[in-house]
Amino acid sequence: MKITFLGGGNMAQALIGGLIKQGFAPADIQVVELLPEQRQKLADSYGVTCLAEAGAQALACELLVLAVKPQQMREALAPMSGRLQHQIVVSIAAGLTLDTLSRWLGGYRRIVRAMPNTPALIGAGVAGLCALPDVALNERLAAERVLQAAGTTLWVEDEAMMDAVTAISGSGPAYLFLFIEALEQAALELGFSAEQARLLALETTLGSARLAAGSPDPASVLRQRVTSKGGTTEAALKVMQEQGVAAGIVAGTKAAEARGRELAQQLGAS
Repeated sequence: MKITFLGGGNMAQALIGGLIKQGFAPADIQVVELLPEQRQKLADSYGVTCLAEAGAQALACELLVLAVKPQQMREALAPMSGRLQHQIVVSIAAGLTLDTLSRWLGGYRRIVRAMPNTPALIGAGVAGLCALPDVALNERLAAERVLQAAGTTLWVEDEAMMDAVTAISGSGPAYLFLFIEALEQAALELGFSAEQARLLALETTLGSARLAAGSPDPASVLRQRVTSKGGTTEAALKVMQEQGVAAGIVAGTKAAEARGRELAQQLGAS
C-alpha cells in the first residue's frame, strides 16, 4: 500500500515513524510539505519521498492522510478537488466533519475521520475513527492500520461522538498534565526538591495508570482499595470532593465537547 501524507508535522511524523517500525517500506511513503527545511528533515529522518506540491505524483497512492491544520485544510485540498479516484482519505484534522471534507474534495466520499492524541508521538496514543458509509470494510482496516502505528484505535459509528472523543482523549492529556503539575506543586510545598517532586508525581501517575490498565476492576474499586477509613487518603479525597475536583473534570470535559461542536460548525461554514 502506497501512502501520501499531506503535511509533515509532528502527528504525521509519529504515524510515519510507527509505520516504518512495523516494517512498512519508506519507499512506499510520500509527504507533501511546503517548507524546504521540513522536507529535508523528513527525508533524512525517515527516508521517505518528499514533495513540494500536491500534484499527480502525490495522488499516486492508495491512501491519503490529511495532516495539515484545520484552518489550512480547504486551501490545501483545493488542488485535489475532483481529482481523486480510488484513494482512501484519512483526515487527522480536528473539528472537520466528513461532509465538510467531502464538499472540499468535490463530493468525494471514501473518507475516514480520525482523532489521534499527543501520546501518539511516543507510540502510546489512542485515536477515535469514523467513516462515511461509502468506505468499505477493507478500506476501514487500511485506515486503522495507519492509526495503529502510533497506538490504539476505537471506531465510533455516529460522527457526532467524535466531538466527545476529542474532549476525552484528544484533550485528555492536558487534563492529566494539569494533575501532574498540581501533584508536583503539592510535593514542593511539602518540602521536596523540584527533581524529587517531578519523580514522585510522574512515577505515581505512570504506575497508577499501569495498575488500572492491568486490572479488571474499575477505577472506582481501585480507589476504594487505597482509601482506608480514617486514613490519609480519605482525608485528601474528602477535601478534593469539597473543592469539586471530580465535578470540575466532568464539567470541563463537557465544555470541551461543546466547543468542539462549535468549532466544527465554524470551520465547515465556508
